[in-house]
Amino acid sequence: MYRDQAYILSNIAMILDAIMVVFAAYVSRWIYLSYFGQTWELGEYEFAGFIIFIFFLNNTILAYLGFYSDRRENSFWPILLRLIKASVILFTVISTGLFFLRNFTIPKPYLPIFVGMLLLFVMLDKALMLGITGILARQGFHQRRILIVGSEERMWRVVEALQQQQSWGHQIVGLLMDSDQKMSSNSRDSSFIPILGTISDLREVILDKQVDDVIFAVLPDRPRSLRPFLEICERIGVSVSIVPSMFDPEEASLKVEVLQGVPLLCRYHFNMDASGLFYKRLLDIFVGGLGSLFCFGVLVPILGLAIKLDSPGPILFRQKRVGMHGRVFYIYKLRSMYADAVVQKAGLLARNEIQGPMFKIADDPRITRVGRFLRKTSLDEFPQFWNVFKGEMSLVGTRPPTPEEVAQYEDWHRRRISIKPGITGLWQISGRNKIKDFNEVVKLDLQYIDGWHLQDDLKILWRTFWVVIARKGAC
Repeated sequence: MYRDQAYILSNIAMILDAIMVVFAAYVSRWIYLSYFGQTWELGEYEFAGFIIFIFFLNNTILAYLGFYSDRRENSFWPILLRLIKASVILFTVISTGLFFLRNFTIPKPYLPIFVGMLLLFVMLDKALMLGITGILARQGFHQRRILIVGSEERMWRVVEALQQQQSWGHQIVGLLMDSDQKMSSNSRDSSFIPILGTISDLREVILDKQVDDVIFAVLPDRPRSLRPFLEICERIGVSVSIVPSMFDPEEASLKVEVLQGVPLLCRYHFNMDASGLFYKRLLDIFVGGLGSLFCFGVLVPILGLAIKLDSPGPILFRQKRVGMHGRVFYIYKLRSMYADAVVQKAGLLARNEIQGPMFKIADDPRITRVGRFLRKTSLDEFPQFWNVFKGEMSLVGTRPPTPEEVAQYEDWHRRRISIKPGITGLWQISGRNKIKDFNEVVKLDLQYIDGWHLQDDLKILWRTFWVVIARKGAC
């Protein structure tokens, strides 16, 4: 119900915004011709195509800035600020496009007039939407009267969500405690959301308050069954919603999926949804492919000779690493150490500078002269673009550990390998030589996992570029 109302309102907003683009385009052309006295060279079909492109572009920008979300707007001021930001973005994109499309003859004075008129019209339609939805809510148009039943903390979490939810009207008539325990004295919003009793009063409260919907938000370890209370709601004809016991706002996110008619509650520990992973993979394929071509077409023929002349052994170093959820794969690097580096490691374990299962020492004697240059410039990492292209790694992720390291992991460490490892990541751009505790490395990895967005990958890649250029943090 709540999602349906938000979906309808968002679609109305998108249609109004598209109409405003059409109005602004033609009004701006009239202003331009009336006050600038210029001729209009653009044909009607070209102008119509321009308008269609702009309303798709404008709606995309507004969607990116959150105008079509299910979150309620309580004030016009933040709306105005975001609309101004959207206008600046729109003007910049159109100006850039027209710069490259020199044959598309939009008069220069027209563009600022159009963007200004569009800003004005969209401001009016947003103010209209905000005002009308407010009136509908106050007048009780299709208003849903909601009763919340449960434990104190979980009930207030539902209250906060309902207060932020976009709709054309819902009212919280009161709260029922799941036990005889009294509400704490510092409870939020108790001044205007009354406590109507306990769950045993459910039937009487539903009838007295003309309740439309009951939301149960009880604790996961509730000793008694909810079934008798659900049957009360069903007999009376009141809709019921239940906050799943698995829901914890402080921990993993919970999503509802439907598998061929079977509802599933899916608990995720990171934000990477299917669409986000799809675009992340497309980026990996594109950049991984280009990086692989450059590596094996340019770097290997040139640097391979230097590696061979510096010390005997293969040009490429191949080693088992642990990928997503424990999948083992072979990582590739340009060899920067002597061929017997793995054998020498046993004698160097006492010099390990990182507390925990990860191994790292300064001035590693196993590194060759050419290897120091390769590591300083991060050129040794380039063969990993092939791992990225194949899907074993990603451009951005966590550092790929060895099986020996993973064998020493605590359970909470293993969550860092719940995603694909990356060529770069938060650890690499955070001054990797300065971090001496493996737990701190894991915390950075989990920070990346828990707050992931695609733009974060782009930011990390950009920062990695400058870290490499400045030669910071290399071994």
